[in-house]
Amino acid sequence: MMPFTDEDLLDPVSSIIKTKIAPMLARDGGAIELLTIKNARVFVQLQGSCVGCSASGSTLKFIVEKELKAAIHPDLDIVNVPAGMEDKLEEL
Repeated sequence: MMPFTDEDLLDPVSSIIKTKIAPMLARDGGAIELLTIKNARVFVQLQGSCVGCSASGSTLKFIVEKELKAAIHPDLDIVNVPAGMEDKLEEL
């Protein structure tokens, strides 16, 4: 069970994405947006050159997930939301 509410997670997750993860992705022309957090599931959207990139799954796992789990909590679940699925999060 996560010791934080989704609201508690919003600022630290947002901060890590902005200060650590986004600059890493930007070096390769990629971008990331934090969409929402529901039940300790962090919904992000990889954007820019990350869209359709064969390495985007690795980026999500080894950069986004690793950074957030290390900094906040190891049980966080990170979900990449494909474009057009923003209003169908419960299906992901």
